[in-house]
Amino acid sequence: MTGSAFTSPLFLCRILKSYLTDVNRVWHTSLEELQQYQSKMLRRMVEYAYTVPLYHEKYKKEGVHPRDIKGIEDIHKLPLISKDDVRSHYPDGIVPVGRRQPGFLLSTSGSTGKPVFFYCDHFSAVRRLEGFVRTLRAYGGDWRRSKTALIIDLAPGSVEHATYQQSTIPLLKRFISLDNIKYISLDEKPEDILKELEVFQPEFLGSDPNMLQKLSVLKNKGLGKKVAPRVLFAGGSMLDEYTRQYVEQAFETRLFDVYGSTEAGPMAFECVEGKGYHVQSDFVYMESMNEEYEPVPKGEPGHLVITRLYGRGTPIIRYTGIEDIIVPVDRQTGCGITTEMLSHIEGRSADLLVLPNGRLLSPLVITGIPAKVMQQVNSYKIDQFQIIQHKEDDIEILVVINEAKRKEGISVENLLELLHQQFQTQLGKEITVTVHEVPSIQPETRSDYVKVVISHVKKPARKRYNNG
Repeated sequence: MTGSAFTSPLFLCRILKSYLTDVNRVWHTSLEELQQYQSKMLRRMVEYAYTVPLYHEKYKKEGVHPRDIKGIEDIHKLPLISKDDVRSHYPDGIVPVGRRQPGFLLSTSGSTGKPVFFYCDHFSAVRRLEGFVRTLRAYGGDWRRSKTALIIDLAPGSVEHATYQQSTIPLLKRFISLDNIKYISLDEKPEDILKELEVFQPEFLGSDPNMLQKLSVLKNKGLGKKVAPRVLFAGGSMLDEYTRQYVEQAFETRLFDVYGSTEAGPMAFECVEGKGYHVQSDFVYMESMNEEYEPVPKGEPGHLVITRLYGRGTPIIRYTGIEDIIVPVDRQTGCGITTEMLSHIEGRSADLLVLPNGRLLSPLVITGIPAKVMQQVNSYKIDQFQIIQHKEDDIEILVVINEAKRKEGISVENLLELLHQQFQTQLGKEITVTVHEVPSIQPETRSDYVKVVISHVKKPARKRYNNG
């Protein structure tokens, strides 16, 4: 554990107060009260950010001062902050002048080849754990009692390493038993992970979609028969409908999507009623923007601009660097959670497609086609797929077939033809669609993750996109 913050009685009292008052806030606070809370926290964050060189320079240039921000409705007055802004000011320009670098140095995955480094304070690490506790409760679990297994990135520099091995969890273990929570490194082989899970037999199991799919492949081969959690949850990258259905079929239970980021922490989690995502509205404030960084109406997809409403270290205010697509909607659930909602989240694991007319198409429109086709013919023999756009009018679909199920039900030839028909109908006659079976799909060189949608077409400047 780094630093002395976690041994301070004042800090321990702060953690206890935060746990007692904050975790349950989204169940007993109205949306109007949440917005008042957002306004209060935004004012505090902007005052803090004004002491950080990166933000101070930006605010001075735009002629905005913390006193100009009365509430969340004034957030548009603040300039946007990009990944390059953070990179160019690292290390001294992303923390307050004259203060020692706080907490932990974390980094994003560097999916563009340029990782972003920033500082996370100790209280922000606690907030991340509170997000997990809240999400687990929403899915019927109890962090003190429910047997929960998390397969996560435990490499130094990751958020999980800071939370589970350097800070919050080691602190809690001094006072209470946490034998009901098991965390396993993503670096372990899926076969070994499944063996550990058979021994532990978790009620709740969480990991990224890629690992859950790998475990599902093994389950379909007859391994891990004793691994039968009642709830699965996925985070860290986009969960497409095919992967969701494949995993749910293998584990015979529901899979929920959890949305967070290294920079902003917990951001949203899927509603148990299946009606979208609950935003962690007291933790973050989300804006949805078009290509010109103008607000888009609810119900339309837009680029995420995120503001974190807590913590010190490197502030995250109107940050554009997460590069995801969200679709905000009016609250449409009776589950008891009162936060803002999203209908969809489209992650960076899927590129936008460029149509022949220059419009941009959200992958949300097509990534669910394989799952729908398999459900239609009651055959779940597709292990994996990938959509590649070579040109504006040329899209290729790669499909990996499960060998054990190859001869079951509909023939592979007819299944691929149905896929072709569905993709062609959705994309239009002006686009040439080809569907090929392949023995495997190559992951990205930076990791073992496979992007669901890849577009090699240059995106037009200053264009808006649609979701169908």
